[in-house]
Amino acid sequence: MKIICIGRNYTAHIEELQNEKPTDPVVFIKPDSAVLPKEQDFYIPEFSNDIHYEVEVLVKIKKVGKHIQEKFAHKYYDEIGLGIDFTARDVQSKLKEKGLPWEKAKGFDGAAVIGEWLPVSNFANVNDINFQLIKNEEVVQTGNTSLMLWKIDELIAYVSSYFMLKKGDIIFTGTPAGVGRIQPNDYLTGTLEGKKLFSLKIK
Repeated sequence: MKIICIGRNYTAHIEELQNEKPTDPVVFIKPDSAVLPKEQDFYIPEFSNDIHYEVEVLVKIKKVGKHIQEKFAHKYYDEIGLGIDFTARDVQSKLKEKGLPWEKAKGFDGAAVIGEWLPVSNFANVNDINFQLIKNEEVVQTGNTSLMLWKIDELIAYVSSYFMLKKGDIIFTGTPAGVGRIQPNDYLTGTLEGKKLFSLKIK
């Protein structure tokens, strides 16, 4: 199982980090060891003083596919979820300055929170799904998949032209604006169309 992440897929988030708007999806990968075990707290790693939350809609691939045409992409998933792409922003900034890969900032242990999964049939339109991240009872991120620069089926087609997709692979589809730093004792909750899909404590 691999975790394929899409960066800079919401215009407001691109602007808040003062990044350049990409002409193609920005793709990076987290190892499977980055998945935070279910019901486990997230421990801030010693190598960073600036871990940020980034809530994202997730898609779980259900069968093998390669060079998938966009019009057939919907046949390759039947579950939608929600998660967090934890990012060591201080580490990432240093790597970006030197033009180096982001893996140390994005792929460390526990950096991928994966919540519950819901059937695609629950949603009238996967390109119109509301989601939120709540930190300590305050909504800090609000998004809708209609605001993605590249929609879910477009991402599957694009990614599959580079990487064979396999059953169980997960695509993190990008984060909206509102990312921010976590502190010990923070409590994070993620909701998709008002349904809680994950919650965790920061240690």
